[in-house]
Amino acid sequence: MNGMMRYCVAAVFFLSCFLGFSQKTEKDTITDYYVRFEGDSILYSSIALDEVYLFGKLEFADRREKLRYYILRRKTLKVYPYAKLAAERLVELNDSLGKIKKKRHRKKYTKKVQKYIEGEFSAELKKLTRTEGQILVKLIYRQTGKTAFGLVKELRNGWRAFWYNTTAKAFKISIKEEFHPERIHEDYLIEDILQRAFASKRLERQKSVLDYDYAQLSNKWKNTPPKKD
Repeated sequence: MNGMMRYCVAAVFFLSCFLGFSQKTEKDTITDYYVRFEGDSILYSSIALDEVYLFGKLEFADRREKLRYYILRRKTLKVYPYAKLAAERLVELNDSLGKIKKKRHRKKYTKKVQKYIEGEFSAELKKLTRTEGQILVKLIYRQTGKTAFGLVKELRNGWRAFWYNTTAKAFKISIKEEFHPERIHEDYLIEDILQRAFASKRLERQKSVLDYDYAQLSNKWKNTPPKKD
């Protein structure tokens, strides 16, 4: 058997193996290939892939800027799981409240869940520094689309939310803080830290409810360096 014949046989063998996992159909004069996943009866003409970002090398203007970034990264990685948990509990609460008709029962259930959440958070949150607490407030907004103040007001009442805010102010923490990576450079750095941590599997990804594109943010801040303090 000459070289060309061996090549043809190998090509036919390869196609036979491939077609064992896919099905060929005719549509007019165009031939399409559909893929069937194991255990699934549906044929797919394409395979959905997760969005992938190509991260550039971290560059810093000076040692001070580099140190600031790595301190921010350590604090962000520490508090993100709490923001993620808060978002999960909020979704669970809203789903459950949607099934409870009587206002009295809804109020009782909300109070019960609120105490449960406090029990989950309180011990650990007391260990946070002021800056870690402020980052957490921002991330809660990132995950829920609501400020910590708004959540407290929604779950309890306006006076308690005011008291929480006044107490937080004593420690220079604003629970009305939002998250805007498109116009606040530190917020963008937090987003950059999260995206890199998601990609490396260091943190479990939870999609933000906010509408912004990380790639566009990166281009914006690359072309618009932040003002020096």
